[in-house]
Amino acid sequence: MSTNQKPVKITETVLRDAHQSLIATRMTTEEILPIVEKLDKVGYHSLEAWGGATFDSCLRFLNEDPWERLRKIRDCAKNTKLQMLFRGQNILGYKNYADDVVEYFVQKSLSNGIDIIRIFDALNDVRNLECAINACQKEQGHVQAVVCYTISPVHNIESYVKMAKELEERGANSICIKDMAGLLLPYEAYDLVKAIKETVKIPLQLHTHYTSGVASMTYLKAIEAGIDVVDCAISPMALGTSQPATEPLVKTLQGTPYDTGYNLDLLSEIADYFRPLREEYIASGLLNPKMLGVDVNTLLYQVPGGMLSNLVSQLKQQGKEDKLEEVLKEVPRVREDLGYPPLVTPTSQIVGTQAVLNVIMGERYKMVTKETKGIVKGEYGKTPVPISDEFAKKIIGDEERITCRPADLIQPELDALRENIKEYIEQDEDVLSYALFDQVAVKFFEQRRAEKYKLDKDLVNMEEMTHPI
Repeated sequence: MSTNQKPVKITETVLRDAHQSLIATRMTTEEILPIVEKLDKVGYHSLEAWGGATFDSCLRFLNEDPWERLRKIRDCAKNTKLQMLFRGQNILGYKNYADDVVEYFVQKSLSNGIDIIRIFDALNDVRNLECAINACQKEQGHVQAVVCYTISPVHNIESYVKMAKELEERGANSICIKDMAGLLLPYEAYDLVKAIKETVKIPLQLHTHYTSGVASMTYLKAIEAGIDVVDCAISPMALGTSQPATEPLVKTLQGTPYDTGYNLDLLSEIADYFRPLREEYIASGLLNPKMLGVDVNTLLYQVPGGMLSNLVSQLKQQGKEDKLEEVLKEVPRVREDLGYPPLVTPTSQIVGTQAVLNVIMGERYKMVTKETKGIVKGEYGKTPVPISDEFAKKIIGDEERITCRPADLIQPELDALRENIKEYIEQDEDVLSYALFDQVAVKFFEQRRAEKYKLDKDLVNMEEMTHPI
C-alpha cells in the first residue's frame, strides 16, 4: 500500500468520451441537458463535456451548434469544472492548423465555458502542444498536458517520466496519462504512476478504456500509487470501449483513505436517467452490444478496439477476411518502419490501412497511402524513433523531409477564412467551425439560416392573424 493516501477525485466522461466510445458521439444536447444539474451536485473533479469528436458530430450528424451546446451545459453546471479534449495542433480536426486558428479556438473555448483543456498529440511530439499550451496559459485556463501511453521497444517508464517532466516545465497545471487503447496493466500502472509522482509536483490524472477488461484493476493500483484523479463513466454508459463505471469505484473506496465522498444515492439517480437512454440506443442500432464486451485481442495484438473493427471492415470490403491474422502480424512491422507512433487518431488509421494494403497487394509498400507518406515526410511531427533514410527514400523518394515543427510552415488563416464565409457569420465562433469542418459547417450554416427564415416567416404570419390589416 502507498503511504501517499488521500481522497481520489473522478472526472465523469458520460457527456463526451463515454458516448463517443459507445455510440459514435451521437448523444444530443436535448438528451444531455436534463441531467447536468444532478451531475453538477456530485462533487466531481470535472465533467468532460466537450471536444474530441463531439464538435464534428454536432455539425455533421445532429444539426447542432457545438458552441451553443457548450454554453447551455455551462449554464446548468454552476459548481463543477468543465473539461474538453484538444488534439494539439489538430484542435478537434484531423490535420495541422495555423497557430492563429489554434490560439483563437482556445480563447473561444475558455470564454464559452471550458475550464480545463486536456491537450494531446498523437506522436507525443511536445512541439505540437506548444501553441495550445501557451494560448491556454495566456487565457488563464487550466492546461492538462497529455502523455499518450503505448507499448513498444522504445516506450518505457523512463521515457514517460521524462515527457511528464518536460510538460511540467512548459507550464502544464496537471498531467494526464492517456491510455486510449486500454493497454495499461495494473502493476505497470502502479510503477508508472509512482515514478511520475516522484518526479513531478503537479496533479496526475489517468484515463483509460475498459476494452481489454483490466481498467478497474488498473485504477485500483494507480490509486494505491498516488494518482490524483481518474476518468470514469456512469454505469449505463460505462465498460466495453468506454471507461470503468463510476459507482463501483466510489463504493470500493468508501471508508478507505481514498474515499471520494460522493453520494451513491445521487449517482444511482443519475444512472436511472441514462439507463432508458441506453436501451433506446441499443434499439435504434446506435449502440452495438458487442461494444460492451471485453476484447482480448487488444492485449494480444496491442491494437485498440476501434482500430481492430476498422481492419476487419477493410478486409471484408476486399473479400479478404481470411487475411486478418496476417494483417495483425503486419501492424507491428509497419509501426516499427514508421518510428513506433502510439496508435491513436490519426496514427492508428494510418498504420492499419497501410498494413492492410501491404498484405492485400502481396508486396510491402507496393501501394503507399498519402497519410503514410505524410508521416515519413514529417508532416505530423517527430516520430518517437527517427525513420531510417533508407525507408524514407523508398516511400517518398528524394522529397525533402520536414524537421521543424510542422505548423511553422502554415501561414495565418483566420482572416481568409472569415472572408470566405462572411455571408453566414452570426457569431464569432462560426469562423472556427468553418476552419475545422469547412463544407460540413457551411451545410449547417445554410440549414440554420433556412430554419431562422422559416421561424421569422411563421412569426410574421402569427402577427398578421393577431392584428389583421
